[in-house]
Amino acid sequence: MRCPRCDEENVRVMTKSPVGDAWEVYVCDTCQYSWRSTEEIHVHDVFKLKAADIPKLQQIPPVPPLKTK
Repeated sequence: MRCPRCDEENVRVMTKSPVGDAWEVYVCDTCQYSWRSTEEIHVHDVFKLKAADIPKLQQIPPVPPLKTK
């Protein structure tokens, strides 16, 4: 299986439906894109990545801690 975002074959099953075989969630270990088996996959060209460009991307900022009341 190829990743719809970076076209690499580094895809694995991340989790499965807890009841029956209703769906699976896949994740690409190259670009971290994830999708459910029941989704129609369409990645717009603007969001396509080349595996060689991934190490050059800026780091995604961390999620700040939750505010307490």
